[in-house]
Amino acid sequence: MHNNLARAAIAAVLLLASAGAVAQGSAPTLLDDGYRDMYNLQFAQAHQAFQQWERLHPQDPLGPVSDAAAYLFNEFDRLHVLELELFADDSRFENRAKVTADPQAKQAFETDLARCKEITDQVLARDAGNADALFASALMQGLRGDYLALIEKRDLAALGYVKTGRVLAEKLLVAHPQYYDAYLAIGVENYLLSLKPAPMRWLLRMTGAETDHTAGIEKLRITAEKGHYLLPYARLLLAVAAVRDGNRNNARTLLDGLAREFPSNHLYAVELARLKP
Repeated sequence: MHNNLARAAIAAVLLLASAGAVAQGSAPTLLDDGYRDMYNLQFAQAHQAFQQWERLHPQDPLGPVSDAAAYLFNEFDRLHVLELELFADDSRFENRAKVTADPQAKQAFETDLARCKEITDQVLARDAGNADALFASALMQGLRGDYLALIEKRDLAALGYVKTGRVLAEKLLVAHPQYYDAYLAIGVENYLLSLKPAPMRWLLRMTGAETDHTAGIEKLRITAEKGHYLLPYARLLLAVAAVRDGNRNNARTLLDGLAREFPSNHLYAVELARLKP
């Protein structure tokens, strides 16, 4: 039952990789630069931007947690984890081969997360409702869930991290409903788990999971239309949903926009080629 749970964890990685909604037209920050480099699969540049942000803002947990995300997504790219067909086909995902992690990348990933936790604990001790610290905390949950599910193939263990990240995102949105990137966490869990058979959905709800298909798509669209750092990722997830629903034209439209915006990301071009009429 856990093939879709792993996919939920993937979204949580990025899930929460944002410092908050940034006004359109504002000057791009180093965080903006880092996420754009990451979407372009230019990971060395992404690390440089995130680490420079951290040096300039040592009390901001989003520096180290974003750097951790870049290490994880570099591993995903190296191991060919983020292929659209893998997530659109349940049997293929279930039977995916186990991959071999890079121990140096894992160590750097863990170091970043430990530093992020130290900072978030300090910030939340002073201000329990601090938006960026809540977001960084949720992202840490998502990153750990992603690592378990997509690298170590421990799908069941990943579920707890996915749910915790979603709960933190909901808490954040109560106070900051315009933190549009955070809607992604809710959308992913609801949409992906809604694909399970009815008896399984009932069991998942008993564990505290959310499985509302309509709510899932709605929340993904909020991030896809109004998000900032996660807007491109939400559009990719909607492309996955479109493929699963047989709407290949919509999937091509979404992927074509992403390919134009991030020309260095070969994944978008490959997936577009696979979706040719």
